[in-house]
Amino acid sequence: MLIGMPREIKNNEYRVPLTTPGVEALTEAGHRVLIEAGAGVGSGITDEAYRSAGAEIAPDAAAVFQKAEMILKVKEILPPEYELLREGQIVFTYIHSAGNPEETQVLLDRKIIGIAYEDILTDDGRSPLLTPMSEIAGEVGILMGACHMFTINGGSGILLGGAAGIEPAKVVIFGAGSVGLGAARSALGLGAETTIMDIDLERLRDVRQRIFPRAGTLFLNEFNVRQLLPRTDLLVNAVKWPPRSDRHILKREMLKLMKRDALIVDISCDPGGAVETCRLTTHDNPVYEVDGIRHFCVPNLPSAVARTSSGALCNSILPYVLEIASSGWLAAVEKNIPLRRGLGFALGYLTFLSTAKAQDREYTSPETIIRMFGGSAGRPAANAED
Repeated sequence: MLIGMPREIKNNEYRVPLTTPGVEALTEAGHRVLIEAGAGVGSGITDEAYRSAGAEIAPDAAAVFQKAEMILKVKEILPPEYELLREGQIVFTYIHSAGNPEETQVLLDRKIIGIAYEDILTDDGRSPLLTPMSEIAGEVGILMGACHMFTINGGSGILLGGAAGIEPAKVVIFGAGSVGLGAARSALGLGAETTIMDIDLERLRDVRQRIFPRAGTLFLNEFNVRQLLPRTDLLVNAVKWPPRSDRHILKREMLKLMKRDALIVDISCDPGGAVETCRLTTHDNPVYEVDGIRHFCVPNLPSAVARTSSGALCNSILPYVLEIASSGWLAAVEKNIPLRRGLGFALGYLTFLSTAKAQDREYTSPETIIRMFGGSAGRPAANAED
């Protein structure tokens, strides 16, 4: 199969889905890899390094989309890429379609095979392609918070770990999932007094007894949040929130309980979500104020450590890429149930239930798609001619 990797075009997105070891693994398996010139620069990978690993270099994104049977990306399909998509093309990336009706419509109209990294789910409930980025996002979120607490950055001037004779900063983390535990790892490592809040008592028990015994744990409800806010220096949200919900963990009126120099870092970055006053920002302009409280809400935090993140992402997706490329998408999703759960779009059909519900669209199950198309639709084709 001819696998293409265009350059990421989202603001400050420097990650890549394929590093040179990934290219080597794919070419050794008999596949071709076509990479847009300059795609790896942000992750420290030159075109020459990709060539040495066996990739071919394309002059622009149009050439990649025109020739590749499967497109590998990091971020969702963006408007400049819409017209480049071809019917039957496989797109394997973080799609996040539920909150993006425009992208959803394009993927349906173009009859794309869309498989979302974030929706691949193992039988025991793990998200193997989301967890590595979630953990990194949590760790980076704390580091960004620490940086923006510096006096020179307009912050409180408090060092997370304190100093001899000076107490450490008080950090509160909403959520004990992969993002929250990544944040806790960094916060504890830097010496902050850290409290993790969640509604899952068994998870909190595991955190307290096994994972991070030094962290405080507290049930996540409004009463406990209100009790903690006046003493909090850095509040981190790591809870993913349902789209268009009118409920919030941290309501705007609760900001008045916080210290005037406190900082909120919303790693989940759901606008108007768990943190009612969250709105998306970028690495170029990451901080804004609401009612005197500073907010940091940058959604692609792993991009700030692109080399580490790209390596972790490539390691995670590579087994699935190899299976799709070798077997064809249809045989792969028929055999691999976790991969099947990530199938969101199939030749004009919407196959991801959460997106169908969120956008009030017709849903077709992946199992129905398998029965409809049999074995021929997803069989890998001969490599396209140059």
